[in-house]
Amino acid sequence: MTESTQLVPIAIDDPARPARLHSPEISIRRKEEALPFTISVVREEVRLEKAVSIRYAAYARHVPAFAAKLTEPEPNDRDAGSILLLAESKLDGTPVGTMRIQTNRYKPLAIEGSVKLPENFQDATLSEATRLGIGEGRIGNVAKIALFKAYYLCCIATGIDWMVIAARPPLDRQYEALLFDDLFPGEMKEMRHGNNIPHRVLTLKVGRVEPTWRETGHKLYDYFFRTNHPDIDVSGVESGRQGGEVDQTESLRIIGLKA
Repeated sequence: MTESTQLVPIAIDDPARPARLHSPEISIRRKEEALPFTISVVREEVRLEKAVSIRYAAYARHVPAFAAKLTEPEPNDRDAGSILLLAESKLDGTPVGTMRIQTNRYKPLAIEGSVKLPENFQDATLSEATRLGIGEGRIGNVAKIALFKAYYLCCIATGIDWMVIAARPPLDRQYEALLFDDLFPGEMKEMRHGNNIPHRVLTLKVGRVEPTWRETGHKLYDYFFRTNHPDIDVSGVESGRQGGEVDQTESLRIIGLKA
């Protein structure tokens, strides 16, 4: 992995200006919120090492036998179509969370090595979030929520139709809380990329997140759609719709956080 130029931060415009969400009848005044860490796409080896270290530490707490296989970067960390996110403390630069996102732009999702997705997914653009690892304590929990927002922003930026997740109990409950649906209700599937541990397969349609969360009064709606987080920077991810890279400013415009 070669070192690249510094990522371009999100452009911040006047927070007093109203921002329009997907529903034309909604006009809100957004707020800006600083986080105790930054989240951006990994492009340098030193930051890849940080992502691997926090990933290993998180898995070691819950599945130590599997964690022993995660001490080094995996091939998917460098694959075309993969986006590796890293949350780093502003205080000292230590890693506090990571997530890897794989799209099906170049090859099938890892989950498709274990299950056959239904027909309506065959021609759709898909993304799978894997290797979620967060630090312990409150900052880890805050980082987890912020990483989910970054995942959503990446899906918007790359034109993803569906998020597809494999989650083992009890971690599956966090996806239920985000209103993911069971793809195979009542069934657990062994995942080859998850050490053959049985997982639930859950999905969420990207274009329905905002309206569904708004209609249900989801507790994270304001965090995702009415709050600008300059410390979450997914600029430069590869667009699945038009090719090349996308500017996060356009992602924010799509979801209503920039006029």
